[in-house]
Amino acid sequence: MDYTIHYYNQNAENFIASTQNVDMHFAQDKFLSLLESAGTILDFGCGSGRDTKYFLEKGYPVTATDGSSELCRLASIFTGIEVKEMLFQDLDEVDIYDGIWACSSILHLSKKELYDVLGKMRNALKNNGVIYTSFKYSEFEGERNGRYFTDFTIDSFEKYIENVEGLSIEEYWLTGDVRPGRGEEKWLNLILRKNEIR
Repeated sequence: MDYTIHYYNQNAENFIASTQNVDMHFAQDKFLSLLESAGTILDFGCGSGRDTKYFLEKGYPVTATDGSSELCRLASIFTGIEVKEMLFQDLDEVDIYDGIWACSSILHLSKKELYDVLGKMRNALKNNGVIYTSFKYSEFEGERNGRYFTDFTIDSFEKYIENVEGLSIEEYWLTGDVRPGRGEEKWLNLILRKNEIR
């Protein structure tokens, strides 16, 4: 979605200002608790670099990517590591990561694109690896505020993930939006586990 990346390039500083300092410790710590002490992490669509910085400070090796060149530039400065400019669809690694963190990121893909990208994420995980991801909680799919969004409820995501071989839902929970003034917006948080494909 070229216009979604354009939005982030044009609004990078405002986006960072609204997201960099929000408290994500509950989800971050739940994710880390599922990894080995030095487990490798892919921050897939890292945005401001908030979560990459947290994971690095906890001693985890992190690879960070984003599709927006401007977010990559600013997140690299913030985190102290080089953030790789990359589209989700370009992930081609195999058996590399213990965990993939995709916080409010892959929700910008259409359902068709997301199906392929979830397969690429599964392939990039080591056996029994985990994914954290989050989506706005509704049935909407399309353009909203200058960006493309695919939303899910738990029912619609359970049906959707059935078609992605080798990934299963381990846990889910709902939260309000953590940004100031956005608490009425609901989010679906998910932990997905890579299973052996028979």
